[in-house]
Amino acid sequence: MNFTLLDWSAVIAYLAITLLLGLYFRSRSGRSVDDYFVSGRNVSWWLAGTSMVATTFAADTPLVVTGLVYAQGVAGNWIWWSFLLSGMMTVFLFARLWRRSGLLTDVQFAEMRYSGKPAAFLRGFRALYLGLLMNCLILGWVTKAMTSIVASTLGVSDQKALAICVFFLIPFTGLYVALGGLWGVLWTDLFQFALKMSIVIGVAWYAVAACGGMHAMLAKLAAARVATPGSADATAFFPDFSRPWTSEALWTLPALTFVVYLGLQWWAFWYPGAEPGGGGYIAQRIFSARDEKNGLLSVLWFNIAHYAVRPWPWILTALAAVVLYPHLEHPETGYMLVVSQHVPAALRGIVVAGFMAAFMSTYATQLNWGASYLIADFYRRFLKANASEEHYVMMSRVATVLLVVVSAIVSMRLSSIRSGWEFVLEAGAGTGGVYLLRWYWWRINAWSEISAMATALVTSFVLRWVAHFSGSGPVLFAKTAVATTAITTLVWVVVTLITGPESEARLVEFYRKVRPDVRGWRPVAKLVPEVSPTVDLGRNLAAWLLGCAMVYLALFGIGRFVLGARGHGLVLLLGSAACALALRANLRHSWGVEPAGS
Repeated sequence: MNFTLLDWSAVIAYLAITLLLGLYFRSRSGRSVDDYFVSGRNVSWWLAGTSMVATTFAADTPLVVTGLVYAQGVAGNWIWWSFLLSGMMTVFLFARLWRRSGLLTDVQFAEMRYSGKPAAFLRGFRALYLGLLMNCLILGWVTKAMTSIVASTLGVSDQKALAICVFFLIPFTGLYVALGGLWGVLWTDLFQFALKMSIVIGVAWYAVAACGGMHAMLAKLAAARVATPGSADATAFFPDFSRPWTSEALWTLPALTFVVYLGLQWWAFWYPGAEPGGGGYIAQRIFSARDEKNGLLSVLWFNIAHYAVRPWPWILTALAAVVLYPHLEHPETGYMLVVSQHVPAALRGIVVAGFMAAFMSTYATQLNWGASYLIADFYRRFLKANASEEHYVMMSRVATVLLVVVSAIVSMRLSSIRSGWEFVLEAGAGTGGVYLLRWYWWRINAWSEISAMATALVTSFVLRWVAHFSGSGPVLFAKTAVATTAITTLVWVVVTLITGPESEARLVEFYRKVRPDVRGWRPVAKLVPEVSPTVDLGRNLAAWLLGCAMVYLALFGIGRFVLGARGHGLVLLLGSAACALALRANLRHSWGVEPAGS
């Protein structure tokens, strides 16, 4: 596409606003490490929650969703829809506990929950493993996606597009993150999310219009299904269980893969933004909330917006791409083809600004979050423990620059977006059980976590590069996931039982501060009878079920409504509203007062 003065004006205006926000919050974020990384623990739920949503809306997200729908139909989205179960568990079973902990980072949890050299090793290892290796891998694939977008929109080669990302967009993002800290990230995320949602809704509108309208698009999809023997309904929300469970026909999500997603992946896999029990930048936003209620509500709003509000503009554009470009060699390119060929020329600059916002919101959070690990959990803990707050803020900005440089190198060497994404998923398979139980079972120790991480990493490496399973695509992923989870879980359970528990003093200290449900901590609770026991697991599990039902019913209700089945969609939406009312009553009973912001 050729850019006009109006296009460039839109892009420059967007960049100016983000830079001004970083400059505005410079002094506020520079007072202490707490201000820089958790905004002085004074953030409202709506701002923290919207920032989480903006972070998970990366430049690669519309492209990945298009690829999933193009190959597996709407049901292909269960690869991430299944993580709602984990997300809602974070809301009701873990958000309060994270906020009570008073930590700066979730990695710091290791030396709060465990003791001795194993705890110190775990904290230092996770700081480097997650903050540097995993973080830069994530930043690398996000940059890879943005490279293809820049190449498509500006009409330049991949090499020139990569240079634009590496030498301009990434350093610019690093600049406003280094200046504004988490305060700057939060407010730019709010602005960027509003911009991104407006744009993807507009793209979906023009995509469906290019097909002749919704009814014409659905008719063409039905005709394509008839003309392609063995294909499934691209608009189906669930797999066709009448087919063989390993079927990989067009627009078909294999039933085996669906079962792994819904029965295993959400609780067993570590994945950024969907960690079992919470963690990463989700925990960071909870730490930044002004109290327990705001922490819980922030994650609740995130899950509602992430799973129910946001997906359908992407999915509609993807279905339009199936109709408009039926034989794409690389399905993920369908989204940008719609943008370049069917969005009016007058809106090109705004669309590019929206993709820049998607890229920068994710990149900014990953930079700030990764720097918090490197400084708070490695540099300050192991290298220089007694410096001034000003020194640590300065080093935090240096760490941000370091991550910019390393992630740029990774992006240049990464073969594809999918290769990075698959490695992150596989390397965390089977570790989730430890992250869930460490809060609710006193017997979990540092060796449980260490053995789980090491086993998952080694097993995923062996299964990927040494001993391959048969099959391809999602079926191969399902087999690998089951095997890695089974081996990892067996190892960490055995290691837990053959190693001793944590010291009595550390367990008592943790129980006093966090107050988890007493039923998994009875031996420790007996040592501190003055602490009023917490018995809320049953009520919280009920809230978890209601929350999952509320969001899934809203997701499918909106989908049915926009795809033409309005009566069915309204029934599902009414069911979602009923769950919301029941959930509200549960929360009022839990807090004894009406929740803030309800």
